[in-house]
Amino acid sequence: MIALARGIGIRLVLAIGLLLAVVVVVFFLIQIAPGDAAIYLGIEQGTGDPEFLARLRADYGLDRPLLVQLMAYIGNVAQLDLGRSTYFNVPVLGLILDRLFATMLLAGTALVFAVVVGVAIGVFTARRPESPASHGVTVLSLVGFSTPVFWSGLMFIVVFAAKWGILPVGGIEDVRYNGNWFGETVDLLQHLVLPAISLGIIYLAIYSRLARASMLEVLESDYIRTARAKGAHERVVVYKHALRNAVIPVVTAAGLQVGNLLSGALLVEFVFAWPGIGRLAVSSIFRGDSPTLLGIMIFSAAMVIVANLLTDLVYRLIDPRIRVGGSR
Repeated sequence: MIALARGIGIRLVLAIGLLLAVVVVVFFLIQIAPGDAAIYLGIEQGTGDPEFLARLRADYGLDRPLLVQLMAYIGNVAQLDLGRSTYFNVPVLGLILDRLFATMLLAGTALVFAVVVGVAIGVFTARRPESPASHGVTVLSLVGFSTPVFWSGLMFIVVFAAKWGILPVGGIEDVRYNGNWFGETVDLLQHLVLPAISLGIIYLAIYSRLARASMLEVLESDYIRTARAKGAHERVVVYKHALRNAVIPVVTAAGLQVGNLLSGALLVEFVFAWPGIGRLAVSSIFRGDSPTLLGIMIFSAAMVIVANLLTDLVYRLIDPRIRVGGSR
């Protein structure tokens, strides 16, 4: 237990250092990007008066030396202050938190869908590796992995929303609906189906192939042969003894791909008009809202770092060998 706590402490220190490096790099990338937030604000106000632009730069600290701006920003981030939006004129953290639920709901649903269905398909095909169904799943996995998320999203809209009309085109709720909590939940789930499947289908292909390969390897292990030799039922061998070890690579991959999942969510949110952080990031780019874009990038990096830490903990809980090795 002491060794586990020490390991967690070391990883937390490394995570803080990594986040600090991300803040510095992203800050400089935003600063060297073309465009001037003051000019964008002047356009919004319908004026390009130099005095007005100078006053805006002073209000947002854009007239100070770059290093001074960086140190001030790091100090603010340490206090959970991501700055103030130049477009909405509200705290950036509040903007992000207002849209966090939508993004987490979309990404979380897509991840659960991909992991659960992918592992189920992987186990099924590993038990019958030479069957036509197994080969068919392999082909479909390659197709799913090769399909861009925005293209599959558009195709889902055309088929299920525009042509068949069985699911909503986009958004997170029907503004015309005013019912009870159960009806609102059903309405939310209906809007969630297409975006979540569009985002999760590429990871479903990855996890199904990974689970299949891992399960095939585990089923050839000595302890599996021993369990079968003792007369254990095949279902017990597969789902009790083999599955726990076979799912470890899938859990690891799922945790390490949180960053890719969030970047994919940005495209899906844009296609389906999903009111999440990704859509806010796209609108911030077009509006020249540098503080909001910077805050989103840092917040997203923090989410990825936390997800990797949680993945490491889950990895240790699933595989007892890691706990034993870490306690030495």
